[in-house]
Amino acid sequence: MLKMAAVRMALGRLAATLILLLSIFTSGRCNEHVPLLMWSSSGFQVAPQNAPAAGHIMSSKQLHSYLSTALSSAPHNVLLFLQDKLSVDDFTMYAGVFGNKQDSAFPNLEAALQLSSSLLLPSVSSSASAALPALIQEQLDTAPLYMDPETLAQLRLNASLPALLIFRLPYSSGADMMSAKEVLSGNDEVIGQVLNIMKGQSVPYTAVYTALRPSRVIEEPSLAMHSVGARSLLQSRRGGPPAPYPPVEYKERGSTCILMWADNLTVSLLRSGKWERHDLAPKTFGEGVFPKLEGSYCNETHSRLVLNYENVLSYRSFKLIFVMSQRHYKVSARRWFTLDRVLLEYDGKKASFNASLSIYAPVEYSYRCDSVTSFRYPQLTPHSAKDNANEWRISFDDFQIQGFNVTGKDFSYASDCAGFFTPGIWMGLLTSLLMVLVLTYGLHMIMQLHTMDRFDDPKGPAISVPQTE
Repeated sequence: MLKMAAVRMALGRLAATLILLLSIFTSGRCNEHVPLLMWSSSGFQVAPQNAPAAGHIMSSKQLHSYLSTALSSAPHNVLLFLQDKLSVDDFTMYAGVFGNKQDSAFPNLEAALQLSSSLLLPSVSSSASAALPALIQEQLDTAPLYMDPETLAQLRLNASLPALLIFRLPYSSGADMMSAKEVLSGNDEVIGQVLNIMKGQSVPYTAVYTALRPSRVIEEPSLAMHSVGARSLLQSRRGGPPAPYPPVEYKERGSTCILMWADNLTVSLLRSGKWERHDLAPKTFGEGVFPKLEGSYCNETHSRLVLNYENVLSYRSFKLIFVMSQRHYKVSARRWFTLDRVLLEYDGKKASFNASLSIYAPVEYSYRCDSVTSFRYPQLTPHSAKDNANEWRISFDDFQIQGFNVTGKDFSYASDCAGFFTPGIWMGLLTSLLMVLVLTYGLHMIMQLHTMDRFDDPKGPAISVPQTE
């Protein structure tokens, strides 16, 4: 009996140690949380529930329980607005919470919440929000449909049949992209368009707005580390998870010759003085997504990647085309490839952007850039002043492309667009140079000072200075 007790105690200590170590290595991930908003159409009620404790991060199991209760009385046509990143701080900064309502980035969202019952969960774990489509699919027993407002306008929903419609929304706060407020305002317009379409079809709905990961993360030291060694361990966050889906791959004669990846492929059209945005990424990348590549080709000197879409910004036919070429340059004594043009073809019209001056790389490499745009620090410029490209904006986030010397399904070494001398480095160099010049001038002036070599002796004869006319 004593031996059995000793074994049990040893096993208990081992289990406690394993749990402690597991909490240490997973604590950083568990701290990531996003807000979740749920509301229903006018005339329907989201089942009221007890608010979670302040600071509590909701797990997948708890979120499943909340969804089960909320959907028990709410409509089963679910609109899931799934943004790339979102935090409660985004509402604090951009929702006009300090009385400046006319400057809010969420007017449509605020109007929808005021006209219906809603549920707010301020802290849902990132793993739970990522599993949200599967949780709702399990509740409704229906397959999800990835949609955009243009496609939804042509779809006729049946109020008696459950449906899960997912709308992917971007998020960006990079210096070379649209500001975070502009992106959030554009996403709010998408939400407003979808809600108006549902209202026009008289279909009741339940809407959910959340994100896959937070836009702002505060690192907290693990309490388990303090209890183990009475010291805190500061870890630097990695740059982010790898791309969740493979790049677009075009094959010629059975072998891959073009690869392209982007986190966002956003095109915007100026209509009635207002920019209308559309993200092509959900139709290009993703599980079960196979973009149409008719018209693409590649050879030793030229490559052309054609992405074919339908129903984009009210255009029935829409093409996004990347035209690349390679040649030998004598100055560098090597071959380089350039992205010569980016073309938009829509219902018989064409918009052409030049890119060869900014987007290039050695032919053995791929090209990568965090931001490729046509409007802010543009790498893409309209072909001419009269070209239709002046009515369009293009924005690619986390863009990477390779049109030559592709081996397998992976990109070659990437030539990044980030230059060595950033604006901060240039500012530091110029400031240092100015300070050195001031110091040099001061030393030079001090060295030019001369003391008097003769002095007047009060006991001797006075120094006479003859004056002549």
